[in-house]
Amino acid sequence: MLKKHLIDLRVKAVEHPREGYVLLQLTDERPLPEMRAGQFVEIKVEGSPNTFLRRPISINRIVREDNELWLLVHAIGDGTRAMAALQPGDHLNCLLPLGNGFTLPEGEDKKRLLLVGGGVGTAPLLHYGEELRRMGHEPTYLLGGRSAGDLMQLDLFEKSGRVFITTEDGTLGEKGYVTNHSLLAQEKFDGIATCGPKPMMVAVARYAHSQGTPCEASLENLMACGLGACLCCVEKTTEGHNVCVCKEGPVFNTELLPWLS
Repeated sequence: MLKKHLIDLRVKAVEHPREGYVLLQLTDERPLPEMRAGQFVEIKVEGSPNTFLRRPISINRIVREDNELWLLVHAIGDGTRAMAALQPGDHLNCLLPLGNGFTLPEGEDKKRLLLVGGGVGTAPLLHYGEELRRMGHEPTYLLGGRSAGDLMQLDLFEKSGRVFITTEDGTLGEKGYVTNHSLLAQEKFDGIATCGPKPMMVAVARYAHSQGTPCEASLENLMACGLGACLCCVEKTTEGHNVCVCKEGPVFNTELLPWLS
């Protein structure tokens, strides 16, 4: 388990990839701690009187050569809207890294991994795909949205793997949902990872189960403490007990989740 750090990170750059979203590029004078794909950060929100608890944000990307941590934030509440108002030079108090991330394949054999994301759930898959590519594996991305404007960071995804797209209105890629994409009928993979809306992840998990393919899902339950103390992010498992998503997850083998029946 990686050591947790409580540090103030400086906002190096701010981008707005689409309306309602902000990409924060954070840095520090010291080298950033080791962080694994699928882990998350708890952010203390300053200057927002209605925001008492930290906000959990998935790690979007680690740029080691520039000592940067990227966070892609959907501004939908007081806390995340306060983050969207940050400017370069501001600081964020961050507790990181938290939770357990995606599995990195072991051994020297090259693996073909399918990474399926929807909405802001694509964020942690970028870091995962880049890690897989650095290890010599072959990530393939299957990304979905309601329309072309929903899809972000496509240029970065394309640099680390093949990218396939679905949109519900057909404005980009194949029309429909990710689980209807023709890729799934044409190719087989050694493993699947998914993050996004729960109905999408359940459908991906059921597809993976039908193919006998290992599958991991990154859950987005409401979290407060990020340490397994407040019990607000509890999830049932097939083993007959509850787990804290922030501590035992947020990434789980989908065979452990009651999604397949």
